[in-house]
Amino acid sequence: MAQPTFQFKDYQPRQLEIIDTTLREGSQSSLLHDRYKYFFNQTDKQEIARALIVYGVKFLELFSPVVSPQEKDDFAAVKAVRDSLIAQKGYTFLLAHVRTHPDDVAAAIEAGCDGLNFYFGTSDVSRSFNHGNSLEKIVERALPLLEDVRRNYPHLILRFSGEDAFRTRPEDLFFVYDRLAPLVDRIGTPDTVGVATPAAVAERMALLRERYPQLDLEGHFHDDRGYALLNALTAVTHGMRYLNTTLLGIGERSGITSMTALLFNLYIDREYDRLEGYHLRGSYPINVMLADKLRKLVPSKEPVSLTNRTHAAGVHQKAVLNNPLAYEAHPLDLFGVTESEILLGPLSGWNVVHYYLKEIKGFNIGEGMAKKVAAAFKERVYHLQPSESPGEMLEALAENEFGLHRIAMPARFKDSIVQVMSASERESPFATPTAPIEPSRSIPPA
Repeated sequence: MAQPTFQFKDYQPRQLEIIDTTLREGSQSSLLHDRYKYFFNQTDKQEIARALIVYGVKFLELFSPVVSPQEKDDFAAVKAVRDSLIAQKGYTFLLAHVRTHPDDVAAAIEAGCDGLNFYFGTSDVSRSFNHGNSLEKIVERALPLLEDVRRNYPHLILRFSGEDAFRTRPEDLFFVYDRLAPLVDRIGTPDTVGVATPAAVAERMALLRERYPQLDLEGHFHDDRGYALLNALTAVTHGMRYLNTTLLGIGERSGITSMTALLFNLYIDREYDRLEGYHLRGSYPINVMLADKLRKLVPSKEPVSLTNRTHAAGVHQKAVLNNPLAYEAHPLDLFGVTESEILLGPLSGWNVVHYYLKEIKGFNIGEGMAKKVAAAFKERVYHLQPSESPGEMLEALAENEFGLHRIAMPARFKDSIVQVMSASERESPFATPTAPIEPSRSIPPA
């Protein structure tokens, strides 16, 4: 195989390097129980890869092509996307996730990967119920294979991870890593089943940093306990350079660390130096892109989301209309969330009824009348039919029962009153503004 024109030794790693594994770990999401709804086809994979590269991710993890003929074709398709963007965005490394097995390695090298992410289960559970090999046997199998790859393909990036590392005793992990560390560029510490805590991550990081000071560390944190983000943040602040993430945190079982959630929190914590080269303003658009492929909304638990600026309670709505800072503490506009959404419903107060009818729909209405309309609206909205919208109900009340009239407005001003929420979701993830934007306050169209 011809060596690539750009090699890892020519790259100066940033303080934080995301190894995004949406196309590998993300494809193992439990959402895939409905294959026809959540399956990533080849076009999806190409578009996801393109978006990640434009966002600034320099390392993408893919399946080894040995998995299936389709994965082999998809690897080539993603590689073609990567190659087409080199002149524009620089080189992005494609890493194949491989078992410590010659067939996986051969298929990945033939496909033109830039690196191999080896793994082998090291915990008692893995050795007893997964592959059945002792620690000695793991080393016996891995050592000659890594030596052969390092000797014959010196340009390849090599990582070795003891799968289920946080259920592996440190001395057992060291038994394997001590023998393999001289052959690899990174060692991984995957929390494969989501048992780690921030304290455990800090402790494990200290042990590994002391024992392998010459090597970079890589983290992979599952969210079974809801700790994936906290564990990733702990690892980064304790010196871990490489973090596995996915878009929206999708992955096997409860998923892993969300890329945009991680970068957002590092920004909040003023870890600005670690954010070099990432197109932060593209964070929400790239989340919307993946959610669209999954035929769902950006999850409400994802920090970089419109739901993080959505308000339903009347007290909150009134305050946000005066100043968003009342209930929006974080600079999400810097991450592409440039709107606030106010939901009309049974919890809405007269302030938002007044705002909606006067400022958005153009009714001639004062505060006193708005209070009367709001009282009638709150009585009836609980009985809203699935085919009706709260906005339609409110307008009908204003016109038909309270006899309110709209103010005549020149046509050229009608569309400039409010931004429609869905408009920002239709924009390209790569057409985001370059200067901070004051978030607009919108109510979903009726």
